[in-house]
Amino acid sequence: MIAISGQDRAAIDGAIEAAFDRLDARLATLSGDMRPLGGAMRRAAAGGKRFRPALVVASHRACGDDAVREAVYEVAAAFELLHTAFVIHDDVIDRDTERRGEPNVAGEFAGRARAEGVPDAEAARLGEAAAILAGDVLLHEATRMIALADVAPATRAGLLDLLNDAVLISAAGELSDVANAVRRDCPDTSELLVATHDKTAVYSFAAPLRAGALLAAAPAATEAALGRAGGLAGLAFQLVDDLIGAFAPAARAGRTEGADLREAKRTPLVALARESPVWSQVDDAIALAWKGPLAVREAQRALDASGARERLVVLVQSTLADARAAAADDALPARATVLLAQVCDAIGARIP
Repeated sequence: MIAISGQDRAAIDGAIEAAFDRLDARLATLSGDMRPLGGAMRRAAAGGKRFRPALVVASHRACGDDAVREAVYEVAAAFELLHTAFVIHDDVIDRDTERRGEPNVAGEFAGRARAEGVPDAEAARLGEAAAILAGDVLLHEATRMIALADVAPATRAGLLDLLNDAVLISAAGELSDVANAVRRDCPDTSELLVATHDKTAVYSFAAPLRAGALLAAAPAATEAALGRAGGLAGLAFQLVDDLIGAFAPAARAGRTEGADLREAKRTPLVALARESPVWSQVDDAIALAWKGPLAVREAQRALDASGARERLVVLVQSTLADARAAAADDALPARATVLLAQVCDAIGARIP
Protein backbone atom coordinates (compact mmCIF):
# COMPACT_ATOMS: atom_id res chain seq x y z
CA MET A 1 0.00 0.00 0.00
CA ILE A 2 2.83 2.40 0.90
CA ALA A 3 6.60 2.09 0.90
CA ILE A 4 8.42 2.05 4.23
CA SER A 5 12.07 1.41 4.94
CA GLY A 6 13.41 -2.06 5.52
CA GLN A 7 14.32 -0.96 9.03
CA ASP A 8 10.75 0.09 9.78
CA ARG A 9 9.35 -3.13 8.33
CA ALA A 10 11.75 -5.23 10.38
CA ALA A 11 10.83 -3.34 13.55
CA ILE A 12 7.10 -3.83 12.89
CA ASP A 13 7.60 -7.55 12.19
CA GLY A 14 9.72 -7.84 15.33
CA ALA A 15 6.99 -6.30 17.49
CA ILE A 16 4.39 -8.63 15.99
CA GLU A 17 6.58 -11.70 16.50
CA ALA A 18 7.32 -10.66 20.08
CA ALA A 19 3.59 -10.49 20.77
CA PHE A 20 3.10 -14.02 19.43
CA ASP A 21 6.13 -15.26 21.38
CA ARG A 22 4.54 -13.93 24.56
CA LEU A 23 1.23 -15.58 23.71
CA ASP A 24 2.96 -18.89 22.93
CA ALA A 25 4.73 -18.83 26.29
CA ARG A 26 1.48 -18.11 28.08
CA LEU A 27 -0.54 -20.69 26.14
CA ALA A 28 2.10 -23.36 26.83
CA THR A 29 1.07 -23.29 30.49
CA LEU A 30 -2.60 -23.94 29.68
CA SER A 31 -4.55 -27.01 28.62
CA GLY A 32 -3.51 -29.02 25.58
CA ASP A 33 -6.40 -27.78 23.44
CA MET A 34 -5.15 -24.21 23.78
CA ARG A 35 -1.51 -24.87 22.93
CA PRO A 36 -1.96 -25.20 19.14
CA LEU A 37 -3.94 -21.95 19.08
CA GLY A 38 -0.81 -19.80 19.24
CA GLY A 39 0.63 -21.32 16.08
CA ALA A 40 -2.69 -20.99 14.27
CA MET A 41 -2.93 -17.32 15.21
CA ARG A 42 0.66 -16.67 14.15
CA ARG A 43 -0.01 -18.32 10.78
CA ALA A 44 -3.16 -16.22 10.37
CA ALA A 45 -1.06 -13.07 10.74
CA ALA A 46 1.77 -14.26 8.47
CA GLY A 47 2.29 -13.08 4.92
CA GLY A 48 0.21 -9.91 5.17
CA LYS A 49 1.13 -6.64 3.51
CA ARG A 50 1.29 -4.97 6.94
CA PHE A 51 -0.12 -1.78 5.47
CA ARG A 52 -2.03 -0.85 8.63
CA PRO A 53 1.06 -0.77 10.86
CA ALA A 54 2.95 0.85 7.99
CA LEU A 55 0.38 3.65 7.99
CA VAL A 56 1.00 4.25 11.70
CA VAL A 57 4.75 4.60 11.18
CA ALA A 58 4.47 6.60 7.95
CA SER A 59 1.95 8.99 9.50
CA HIS A 60 4.21 9.42 12.52
CA ARG A 61 7.12 10.39 10.26
CA ALA A 62 4.92 12.59 8.05
CA CYS A 63 3.74 14.56 11.07
CA GLY A 64 7.24 15.73 11.82
CA ASP A 65 8.84 13.11 14.04
CA ASP A 66 11.58 11.15 12.27
CA ALA A 67 12.89 9.60 15.49
CA VAL A 68 10.57 6.59 15.64
CA ARG A 69 10.53 5.10 19.12
CA GLU A 70 9.85 1.50 20.09
CA ALA A 71 6.40 2.53 21.33
CA VAL A 72 5.42 3.55 17.79
CA TYR A 73 6.22 0.07 16.50
CA GLU A 74 4.29 -1.49 19.40
CA VAL A 75 1.21 0.54 18.53
CA ALA A 76 1.68 -0.22 14.84
CA ALA A 77 1.87 -3.94 15.60
CA ALA A 78 -1.32 -3.70 17.66
CA PHE A 79 -3.20 -2.58 14.54
CA GLU A 80 -1.97 -5.67 12.69
CA LEU A 81 -3.19 -7.92 15.50
CA LEU A 82 -6.52 -6.08 15.41
CA HIS A 83 -6.74 -6.76 11.68
CA THR A 84 -5.89 -10.43 12.15
CA ALA A 85 -8.60 -10.75 14.80
CA PHE A 86 -11.17 -9.21 12.49
CA VAL A 87 -10.14 -11.47 9.59
CA ILE A 88 -10.44 -14.59 11.77
CA HIS A 89 -13.88 -13.55 13.01
CA ASP A 90 -14.98 -12.53 9.51
CA ASP A 91 -14.13 -15.99 8.20
CA VAL A 92 -16.39 -17.51 10.86
CA ILE A 93 -19.22 -15.16 9.91
CA ASP A 94 -18.77 -16.03 6.23
CA ARG A 95 -18.28 -19.74 7.04
CA ASP A 96 -14.98 -19.77 5.20
CA THR A 97 -12.46 -22.43 6.17
CA GLU A 98 -9.62 -21.26 3.93
CA ARG A 99 -7.66 -18.09 3.45
CA ARG A 100 -5.43 -17.72 0.38
CA GLY A 101 -5.68 -21.40 -0.41
CA GLU A 102 -4.65 -22.60 3.05
CA PRO A 103 -6.78 -23.66 6.03
CA ASN A 104 -7.61 -20.72 8.27
CA VAL A 105 -7.91 -21.10 12.05
CA ALA A 106 -11.36 -22.68 11.79
CA GLY A 107 -10.28 -24.94 8.93
CA GLU A 108 -7.11 -26.01 10.71
CA PHE A 109 -8.85 -27.04 13.94
CA ALA A 110 -11.73 -28.69 12.09
CA GLY A 111 -9.25 -30.63 9.96
CA ARG A 112 -7.37 -31.86 13.02
CA ALA A 113 -10.63 -33.04 14.56
CA ARG A 114 -11.69 -34.87 11.41
CA ALA A 115 -8.31 -36.59 11.28
CA GLU A 116 -9.07 -37.92 14.75
CA GLY A 117 -12.41 -39.34 13.60
CA VAL A 118 -14.71 -36.54 14.78
CA PRO A 119 -17.87 -36.25 12.61
CA ASP A 120 -17.97 -33.32 10.19
CA ALA A 121 -20.59 -31.26 12.03
CA GLU A 122 -18.82 -31.51 15.37
CA ALA A 123 -15.43 -30.87 13.77
CA ALA A 124 -16.81 -27.72 12.16
CA ARG A 125 -18.19 -26.63 15.53
CA LEU A 126 -14.77 -27.02 17.12
CA GLY A 127 -13.15 -25.09 14.27
CA GLU A 128 -15.55 -22.17 14.66
CA ALA A 129 -15.05 -22.14 18.44
CA ALA A 130 -11.26 -22.06 18.01
CA ALA A 131 -11.51 -19.20 15.53
CA ILE A 132 -13.84 -17.13 17.71
CA LEU A 133 -11.55 -17.59 20.70
CA ALA A 134 -8.43 -16.83 18.64
CA GLY A 135 -9.97 -13.56 17.49
CA ASP A 136 -10.93 -12.71 21.06
CA VAL A 137 -7.38 -13.35 22.28
CA LEU A 138 -5.90 -11.14 19.56
CA LEU A 139 -8.36 -8.33 20.25
CA HIS A 140 -7.26 -8.40 23.87
CA GLU A 141 -3.58 -8.57 22.92
CA ALA A 142 -3.94 -5.53 20.65
CA THR A 143 -5.51 -3.61 23.52
CA ARG A 144 -2.81 -4.81 25.91
CA MET A 145 -0.01 -3.64 23.62
CA ILE A 146 -1.43 -0.12 23.42
CA ALA A 147 -2.22 -0.02 27.14
CA LEU A 148 1.39 -0.92 27.99
CA ALA A 149 3.09 1.25 25.36
CA ASP A 150 5.70 3.63 26.75
CA VAL A 151 3.84 6.85 26.00
CA ALA A 152 2.43 9.72 28.02
CA PRO A 153 -0.86 8.98 29.82
CA ALA A 154 -2.82 11.42 27.65
CA THR A 155 -1.41 9.83 24.49
CA ARG A 156 -2.30 6.36 25.77
CA ALA A 157 -5.86 7.49 26.50
CA GLY A 158 -6.16 8.91 22.99
CA LEU A 159 -4.84 5.72 21.43
CA LEU A 160 -7.27 3.59 23.42
CA ASP A 161 -10.10 5.85 22.27
CA LEU A 162 -9.00 5.30 18.66
CA LEU A 163 -8.91 1.54 19.21
CA ASN A 164 -12.32 1.59 20.87
CA ASP A 165 -13.84 3.49 17.94
CA ALA A 166 -12.18 1.14 15.46
CA VAL A 167 -13.62 -1.96 17.17
CA LEU A 168 -17.12 -0.56 17.66
CA ILE A 169 -17.49 0.94 14.19
CA SER A 170 -16.08 -2.17 12.49
CA ALA A 171 -18.45 -4.36 14.51
CA ALA A 172 -21.35 -2.14 13.47
CA GLY A 173 -20.34 -2.44 9.82
CA GLU A 174 -19.98 -6.22 10.01
CA LEU A 175 -23.34 -6.62 11.73
CA SER A 176 -25.02 -4.37 9.16
CA ASP A 177 -23.39 -6.41 6.40
CA VAL A 178 -24.90 -9.64 7.71
CA ALA A 179 -28.25 -7.98 8.45
CA ASN A 180 -28.39 -6.64 4.90
CA ALA A 181 -27.69 -10.12 3.58
CA VAL A 182 -30.62 -11.72 5.40
CA ARG A 183 -33.21 -8.96 5.06
CA ARG A 184 -36.26 -9.80 2.99
CA ASP A 185 -36.23 -6.37 1.39
CA CYS A 186 -33.18 -5.14 -0.46
CA PRO A 187 -31.24 -2.33 1.24
CA ASP A 188 -30.62 0.71 -0.92
CA THR A 189 -27.22 1.82 -2.15
CA SER A 190 -26.76 4.45 0.57
CA GLU A 191 -27.31 1.89 3.36
CA LEU A 192 -24.83 -0.49 1.79
CA LEU A 193 -22.25 2.27 1.42
CA VAL A 194 -22.50 3.06 5.15
CA ALA A 195 -21.90 -0.61 6.02
CA THR A 196 -19.05 -0.76 3.50
CA HIS A 197 -17.38 2.26 5.08
CA ASP A 198 -17.81 1.06 8.65
CA LYS A 199 -16.40 -2.43 8.00
CA THR A 200 -12.99 -1.21 6.93
CA ALA A 201 -12.40 2.54 6.67
CA VAL A 202 -11.89 3.35 10.33
CA TYR A 203 -9.77 0.46 11.58
CA SER A 204 -7.69 0.12 8.42
CA PHE A 205 -7.10 3.75 7.48
CA ALA A 206 -8.47 6.55 9.65
CA ALA A 207 -7.39 5.09 13.00
CA PRO A 208 -3.82 4.07 12.01
CA LEU A 209 -3.23 7.47 10.40
CA ARG A 210 -4.57 9.29 13.44
CA ALA A 211 -2.53 7.05 15.76
CA GLY A 212 0.70 8.03 14.00
CA ALA A 213 -0.18 11.71 14.33
CA LEU A 214 -1.10 11.30 17.98
CA LEU A 215 2.21 9.57 18.72
CA ALA A 216 4.01 12.46 17.01
CA ALA A 217 2.15 14.97 19.21
CA ALA A 218 0.63 16.58 16.12
CA PRO A 219 -2.08 19.24 16.57
CA ALA A 220 -5.66 18.00 16.93
CA ALA A 221 -6.55 19.61 13.60
CA THR A 222 -3.89 17.54 11.86
CA GLU A 223 -5.14 14.33 13.42
CA ALA A 224 -8.73 15.17 12.44
CA ALA A 225 -7.75 15.96 8.85
CA LEU A 226 -5.91 12.64 8.58
CA GLY A 227 -9.00 10.89 9.86
CA ARG A 228 -11.26 12.54 7.28
CA ALA A 229 -9.01 11.76 4.34
CA GLY A 230 -8.29 8.28 5.66
CA GLY A 231 -11.98 7.50 6.00
CA LEU A 232 -12.60 8.37 2.36
CA ALA A 233 -9.59 6.33 1.24
CA GLY A 234 -10.85 3.43 3.34
CA LEU A 235 -14.28 3.53 1.70
CA ALA A 236 -12.64 3.46 -1.73
CA PHE A 237 -10.45 0.54 -0.61
CA GLN A 238 -13.46 -1.53 0.46
CA LEU A 239 -15.35 -0.71 -2.74
CA VAL A 240 -12.36 -2.02 -4.68
CA ASP A 241 -12.49 -5.13 -2.50
CA ASP A 242 -16.10 -5.59 -3.63
CA LEU A 243 -14.93 -5.46 -7.24
CA ILE A 244 -12.18 -7.96 -6.44
CA GLY A 245 -14.64 -10.26 -4.69
CA ALA A 246 -16.83 -10.31 -7.79
CA PHE A 247 -14.38 -10.18 -10.69
CA ALA A 248 -10.76 -10.91 -9.68
CA PRO A 249 -9.17 -14.33 -10.25
CA ALA A 250 -8.70 -16.57 -7.23
CA ALA A 251 -4.94 -15.89 -6.99
CA ARG A 252 -5.61 -12.19 -6.50
CA ALA A 253 -8.79 -12.44 -4.45
CA GLY A 254 -7.34 -14.96 -2.00
CA ARG A 255 -10.59 -16.92 -2.29
CA THR A 256 -12.50 -18.75 -4.99
CA GLU A 257 -13.11 -16.49 -7.99
CA GLY A 258 -16.44 -14.73 -7.71
CA ALA A 259 -16.85 -15.71 -4.05
CA ASP A 260 -19.13 -12.73 -3.37
CA LEU A 261 -21.33 -13.75 -6.30
CA ARG A 262 -21.46 -17.38 -5.19
CA GLU A 263 -22.60 -16.19 -1.77
CA ALA A 264 -25.07 -13.70 -3.33
CA LYS A 265 -23.68 -10.91 -1.16
CA ARG A 266 -25.57 -7.64 -1.22
CA THR A 267 -22.76 -5.22 -1.98
CA PRO A 268 -22.85 -1.72 -3.48
CA LEU A 269 -22.00 -3.39 -6.80
CA VAL A 270 -25.22 -5.38 -6.66
CA ALA A 271 -27.18 -2.35 -5.46
CA LEU A 272 -26.04 -0.40 -8.51
CA ALA A 273 -27.07 -3.28 -10.75
CA ARG A 274 -30.50 -3.23 -9.10
CA GLU A 275 -30.95 0.32 -10.39
CA SER A 276 -30.47 -0.80 -14.01
CA PRO A 277 -33.21 -1.80 -16.48
CA VAL A 278 -31.72 -5.31 -16.75
CA TRP A 279 -31.78 -6.08 -13.04
CA SER A 280 -33.98 -9.15 -13.45
CA GLN A 281 -31.35 -10.81 -15.67
CA VAL A 282 -28.60 -9.91 -13.22
CA ASP A 283 -30.65 -11.22 -10.30
CA ASP A 284 -31.30 -14.51 -12.08
CA ALA A 285 -27.61 -14.92 -12.93
CA ILE A 286 -26.41 -14.20 -9.40
CA ALA A 287 -29.00 -16.63 -8.00
CA LEU A 288 -27.27 -19.41 -9.97
CA ALA A 289 -23.66 -18.35 -9.34
CA TRP A 290 -23.27 -20.89 -6.52
CA LYS A 291 -23.31 -23.68 -9.11
CA GLY A 292 -19.72 -23.15 -10.23
CA PRO A 293 -17.28 -21.32 -12.52
CA LEU A 294 -19.51 -21.18 -15.59
CA ALA A 295 -22.38 -19.73 -13.58
CA VAL A 296 -19.99 -17.21 -12.01
CA ARG A 297 -18.86 -16.12 -15.48
CA GLU A 298 -22.49 -15.60 -16.49
CA ALA A 299 -23.14 -13.47 -13.40
CA GLN A 300 -20.03 -11.42 -14.17
CA ARG A 301 -21.21 -10.84 -17.74
CA ALA A 302 -24.66 -9.80 -16.49
CA LEU A 303 -23.14 -7.30 -14.05
CA ASP A 304 -20.96 -5.87 -16.80
CA ALA A 305 -23.95 -5.54 -19.11
CA SER A 306 -25.94 -3.72 -16.42
CA GLY A 307 -23.28 -1.02 -16.19
CA ALA A 308 -22.85 -1.66 -12.45
CA ARG A 309 -19.17 -2.50 -12.69
CA GLU A 310 -18.38 0.67 -14.60
CA ARG A 311 -20.49 2.77 -12.21
CA LEU A 312 -18.71 1.32 -9.19
CA VAL A 313 -15.31 2.07 -10.73
CA VAL A 314 -16.46 5.68 -11.25
CA LEU A 315 -17.60 5.79 -7.61
CA VAL A 316 -14.20 4.53 -6.46
CA GLN A 317 -12.44 7.17 -8.52
CA SER A 318 -14.68 9.98 -7.27
CA THR A 319 -14.21 8.84 -3.64
CA LEU A 320 -10.44 8.86 -4.17
CA ALA A 321 -10.71 12.34 -5.63
CA ASP A 322 -12.57 13.42 -2.48
CA ALA A 323 -9.82 11.84 -0.36
CA ARG A 324 -7.14 13.73 -2.28
CA ALA A 325 -9.08 16.96 -1.82
CA ALA A 326 -9.33 16.28 1.91
CA ALA A 327 -5.57 15.65 1.95
CA ALA A 328 -5.02 19.20 0.73
CA ASP A 329 -6.24 20.51 4.10
CA ASP A 330 -3.98 23.31 5.40
CA ALA A 331 -3.80 21.50 8.75
CA LEU A 332 -1.74 18.73 7.16
CA PRO A 333 2.05 18.91 6.76
CA ALA A 334 3.24 18.55 3.17
CA ARG A 335 4.61 15.08 3.88
CA ALA A 336 1.21 13.94 5.13
CA THR A 337 -0.45 15.19 1.95
CA VAL A 338 2.11 13.24 -0.10
CA LEU A 339 1.51 10.13 2.02
CA LEU A 340 -2.24 10.29 1.45
CA ALA A 341 -1.72 10.78 -2.28
CA GLN A 342 0.42 7.62 -2.31
CA VAL A 343 -2.30 5.73 -0.46
CA CYS A 344 -4.94 6.87 -2.96
CA ASP A 345 -2.73 5.92 -5.90
CA ALA A 346 -2.19 2.45 -4.45
CA ILE A 347 -5.92 1.93 -3.93
CA GLY A 348 -6.68 3.01 -7.47
CA ALA A 349 -4.10 0.55 -8.79
CA ARG A 350 -6.00 -2.32 -7.15
CA ILE A 351 -9.09 -1.91 -9.34
CA PRO A 352 -9.56 -5.19 -11.26
